[in-house]
Amino acid sequence: MGVELVEGKDLFERDGFVYMRTTRGPKRVDVIYRRVDDDFLDPSVFRSESTLGCPGLMKAYREGNVTICNAVGTGIADDKSIYPYVPQMIKFYLDEKPILNNVPTFMCRNPEDLKYTLAHLGELVVKEVHGAGGYGMLVGPASTKAEIENFKKILIANPSGYIAQPTLGLSSCPTYVESGIAPRHIDLRPFVLSAKQVQMVPGGLTRVALKEGSLVVNSSQGGGTKDTWILEV
Repeated sequence: MGVELVEGKDLFERDGFVYMRTTRGPKRVDVIYRRVDDDFLDPSVFRSESTLGCPGLMKAYREGNVTICNAVGTGIADDKSIYPYVPQMIKFYLDEKPILNNVPTFMCRNPEDLKYTLAHLGELVVKEVHGAGGYGMLVGPASTKAEIENFKKILIANPSGYIAQPTLGLSSCPTYVESGIAPRHIDLRPFVLSAKQVQMVPGGLTRVALKEGSLVVNSSQGGGTKDTWILEV
């Protein structure tokens, strides 16, 4: 994608601008695609003990000298309870219908959705609305009866904290593992840039579930990544 991969310690702020340390001296940075949570982004503004961020980054951001994407605070959109409303958002802001349909989503805070979810736990994937990294979820078809019964108690105790969706049949790809070449499930995360026009980046993040039969591709759950090539547009 033609971008630098850096850690917070590779950056520094000077006079309201952000620079990257290089072997040829400082290089100004105009755009940062971040993978660091808000709380750890700038120790001079948020958590002072953070060693992951860049001191002064928020100063440069406030002065309009660097663009951070995703912007600070946009994590609210990661709340999975927002997901079912995306078609309505598209209709409201663009007056259009989605080109790609949403995965059917059951909001467990709704009594009817909760009733259906409890009756079909063995078929569904249930996720925490604020969860990430593949934690706090149940993949029904891959779970034991005991795990399903235990999760049912958790769901009943806090239904508003969960959504449920059908289990999707993820694509698979030949993957090099300890035993050799074997099929593993993958998903693709594309990147879209929105400025004067909406543009797809010619690449993306392909995540792979390295555990045999697993549908959880998150790196925190043992998943990996693959290079993504766009051969023809």
